[in-house]
Amino acid sequence: MNNPTNPYSTPQQHGMAVTGERAAQVLKNTYMLLGLSLIVATGASWFAMSSNIGFINVWVTIGVYFGLLFATNMLRNSAWGILAVFGLTGWLGFTTGPIINMYAQIPGGMEIVTTALGGTAFIFVAMSAIALVTRKDFSFLTNFIMIGILVAFVASLANIFFGIPALSLAVSAAFVLLSSLLIMWQTSAIIHGGETNYIIATVTLFVSLYNLFMSLLSILTALGGDD
Repeated sequence: MNNPTNPYSTPQQHGMAVTGERAAQVLKNTYMLLGLSLIVATGASWFAMSSNIGFINVWVTIGVYFGLLFATNMLRNSAWGILAVFGLTGWLGFTTGPIINMYAQIPGGMEIVTTALGGTAFIFVAMSAIALVTRKDFSFLTNFIMIGILVAFVASLANIFFGIPALSLAVSAAFVLLSSLLIMWQTSAIIHGGETNYIIATVTLFVSLYNLFMSLLSILTALGGDD
């Protein structure tokens, strides 16, 4: 008995890449879910800020994040996957609230937050435009991006214990570069049929935006001397 068409993933046929209308639909669904995810994250962040939620333990933050990431991946082919996406993005927004509250308490802090948000938006538009306008296949960057993210993540965990400012700045700079490339890579993968599941594509783009914002926030703070 044949399985019904999966509405969350556009299948490839006869080994051919998904292109044209199918790819456009995946891209449209991805951007729609990404927009909703940003609304959920903003709402969760606002709730944490207005409730004066304190800083959440970093290991709890990471543990819940990976748990929700795993759940999203497991549920990516069902409606529950969309709820998992909202859970993941809401959690990241919620944990960001206390950080923004901290910046609100220091002189020029909100200017740094605004600049980081503006920089994140600019990079997202620019890297997406490169993939959409050039139509180039950036799959050759896959290994570089994945290995780079793994190395940067391990370095960030190590720096929790060592607390070396220079390493923190280097990790932030690496995440800015890698997250920017990941946005371009993921967009390219959608239009060339390398990614047909818009739930997974949304998570990839959202996490890239989150890492971009947090990394730019760290870099701007360091350059501003507000550490």
